[in-house]
Amino acid sequence: MVKVRQDAWSHEDDLLLAETVLRHIREGSTQLNAFEEVGDHLNRTSAACGFRWNAEVRNKYDNAIDLAKRQRKERKRALNKSLQGVPKAAPTDNTEKVSTSENTDQTTPRTDLDPMSAMNLDTVIKYLKSLKKDLYTTNQSKSSMQALENENKSLRTNVEELQKKLVDTEQQLHAMKEDYQTFIQIMDRARKMTVFEDTNLINSPTFRMDKNGNLEQLAQGSN
Repeated sequence: MVKVRQDAWSHEDDLLLAETVLRHIREGSTQLNAFEEVGDHLNRTSAACGFRWNAEVRNKYDNAIDLAKRQRKERKRALNKSLQGVPKAAPTDNTEKVSTSENTDQTTPRTDLDPMSAMNLDTVIKYLKSLKKDLYTTNQSKSSMQALENENKSLRTNVEELQKKLVDTEQQLHAMKEDYQTFIQIMDRARKMTVFEDTNLINSPTFRMDKNGNLEQLAQGSN
């Protein structure tokens, strides 16, 4: 079946990839074999695993890679020494000498590997500290992401409330405009009526009775 998985890599996937590659390095295998093994386990292609390792994961395990390479050299060195220490066929009179030599090698403590062991321990400690630091950074990032999501949610709620207030304000403004237009029309009508009444008062004739009892029209503006 063709591997077409394209979902995101999880932290567990990256950890499996790193552990598998480091194990293959320690055992003297190739990274390609490690990619194929991880690909079979995660249903991904070996190319995808290799790209993920080189692009994202490898730079987090520099100390672990150095440690795995040293362990691989130690394994080879120990294997070569064990092969060199295999006794060859010897005459009968040398059997006791060979046996004594073997007993000496078995009882004599190996001190030549102590500095390397101490170095490996320091590297392991550094590696564990780097993992702890990465874990702390990851937790910090998750906390920051959660805080940003909460802040974003709060801002969205505020925006929705402001939008509702804006709609209400626009409706009130529209009503005020209509009332203002109505008021202007009323004032205009009142002004026209006042002017019309004043005109009628000015143009209407004024009469008075003379001595003979006749009405006579007074001129405009006269008392």
